[in-house]
Amino acid sequence: MLPSVIELSRPVVAAPMAGGPSTVALVIAAAQAGGLGFLAAGYKTPSAVASEISAVRAAGVPFGLNIFVPGSSSPDVALFREYRAILERDFGAVGTPPPDDDDHFAEKLRLAAGVPFVSFTFGLPPGSAIAALKSAGSTVILTVTSADEARQAIAAGADALVAQAGTAGGHAAVFDPAGYRGDTTAPALLGTMPRDVPIIAAGGTGTAADVRALLDRGAVAVQAGTAFLLADEAGTRAAHREALTGARETVITRAFTGRPARALRNRFTDVYGPHAPIAYPAIHHLTAPIRAEAARRGDPETLHLWAGTAYPEARPGPAADILHALAP
Repeated sequence: MLPSVIELSRPVVAAPMAGGPSTVALVIAAAQAGGLGFLAAGYKTPSAVASEISAVRAAGVPFGLNIFVPGSSSPDVALFREYRAILERDFGAVGTPPPDDDDHFAEKLRLAAGVPFVSFTFGLPPGSAIAALKSAGSTVILTVTSADEARQAIAAGADALVAQAGTAGGHAAVFDPAGYRGDTTAPALLGTMPRDVPIIAAGGTGTAADVRALLDRGAVAVQAGTAFLLADEAGTRAAHREALTGARETVITRAFTGRPARALRNRFTDVYGPHAPIAYPAIHHLTAPIRAEAARRGDPETLHLWAGTAYPEARPGPAADILHALAP
């Protein structure tokens, strides 16, 4: 077996969850409980990311930072305009996507230098960025959804991989979202992974038995996100928390951001999902004010309710208790 670049007393990683759920308090609590937590740099300003890094460093615990890789393809303009017209018809004013949006990628790379663990989502960062981070002492973890993506990530210099199955909640890390179905399970995906580097398995994990099964198949750790959405330390919105205690199915949808993501089914996914093109982050910006208003009103039918298939196992409580319950 390959030596792990991640040595944890409890092999559970609290996944980065952009948009609010991942907080400094959650990351610190996960580490203090023997696991590992990741700050989510996505959608934040560089100054906000710098502040969060400083706060976790002050706690003296290991941690990670997750960064979105900017997209390299342009959306279909006609489909994008059609979707915008549908949203404007039903909601009035929508957001205005900037001409170019790379989520402050260069600035976040600079801030990440020396962070113990730096992970990337939505593709491969430039090789020069990987090399620079490794030179600064960071362990670089790339998120993949298939064996082919894994081979590309290893060739690019990844120290470890997160193998994200289609059962995972939130955005799919898939490099090319065209045709993505989200129909893989973590055990099956793990079985296809090359073993040149350590693998962290993710997707559909809600119990210690789920975690043990993946460790027995060769994962060095298991990354869970949905399991921590109800944690006391999580920044999950109230309407989202309440929806997680109900009985909805989960679906893969592009309705909210233009990129496939697994969420609890609601009116927005039903009505707008069939019309939403692949156009991230443009559609994210279009729907941002709609979702913000839904959150203000506590409207679960218009809010993005990210959740993996194991969401019925999620329980409220301190993050330490949740992590301990997951660790076999």
